[in-house]
Amino acid sequence: MNGPRHVRLLVCGNADRGDDGAALEAVAGMLGGLPEPLRAVLEVRRCEALQLEDLLELPDGTACVIVDAAIGLPPGSVVTIPLAELPDRDAAAGPLPRSSHVLPIGQLVGIASVMRGPVEGSFVAVGGRSFGFGRG
Repeated sequence: MNGPRHVRLLVCGNADRGDDGAALEAVAGMLGGLPEPLRAVLEVRRCEALQLEDLLELPDGTACVIVDAAIGLPPGSVVTIPLAELPDRDAAAGPLPRSSHVLPIGQLVGIASVMRGPVEGSFVAVGGRSFGFGRG
């Protein structure tokens, strides 16, 4: 019998760049309300800008949830997209991560999938309005 599947939660954003900190606020607000069995298999990592290494270092069998602010959504709204769909999404078709990543998240997921095999999990986009300096 297999045990519970581990989940790595990668929380992207910068609290000093307006709504770019929306993911940080959202995750901080929900962690305490998670049931203990979920918290036991959840590893939370903060990454101001997602790096390829964040995905390559995922242990086999670990699901990945990336949470980041996005443009193209009403501020405060939340959309979940399977990671497997990100590399092929048309930029105009939906929410775009807004953190200052070296490469867009979809491209990072695509590269990681070629290098290590499929990255299983989801991208959770939190709609933002302002991404300038200062708190959102």
